[in-house]
This record gives sequence, C-alpha cells and structure tokens, in this order.
Amino acid sequence: MRVKKIMLWIFALAISNFALNAFSLVFAAAESSSVNPAVAQWGFLAAAIATGLSAVAAGIAVAYVGAAAVGAMSEKPEIAGRALIYVGLAEGIAIYGLIIAIMILGKI
Repeated sequence: MRVKKIMLWIFALAISNFALNAFSLVFAAAESSSVNPAVAQWGFLAAAIATGLSAVAAGIAVAYVGAAAVGAMSEKPEIAGRALIYVGLAEGIAIYGLIIAIMILGKI
C-alpha cells in the first residue's frame, strides 16, 4: 500500500512538472513569434495539450493491452505476433497526437 502512495505522488509530481514546463514554453514561444501573441499562446498550448494527453492515453492503452497480451501469450505462445500488433496499434495514439500538434504549429 505504501509503494502505491509513493508511485501516486511521483506521478502527480511528474504531471505538475510537465504542466509547468508546457506553460512556460507556451509563453516564451509566444513572445518570440511574429504573429499575434494571444493567438500564438493558444496555438502552442493546444499543441502541448494534444501531445501530452495523447502520450498519457497511449501509455494507459499500452499498459492494458500489454498486460492482456502477456496473459494471452502465457496460455498460447503462438499468438505473440498478433499481440505485438495490438500493442503497436495502442502506441499509435501518441503518434496521432504528435501529428495533430505538428499541424497546429504549422498554422501559427
């Protein structure tokens, strides 16, 4: 139980650090941009949120799919190839978020 609390605190600390870094990056980049700073701030923030949330969602998806894949492979080792495909599909969520962030940054 104690290890679970420690891991929860570490996760909360990492998320707050990510949020602080994202906001400081947004405001610093908006000041150096040639477009309206208010528009640039929202654009950079949207790109940061798209990337961050898709990475967190991909991590959660890979955790569930990976656990199920390992459990299935322990019963039937011949389905290892299909299990890896499913894990790869779950990881694709992060790539989609990154593509959306690149598209948002391209419009700024």
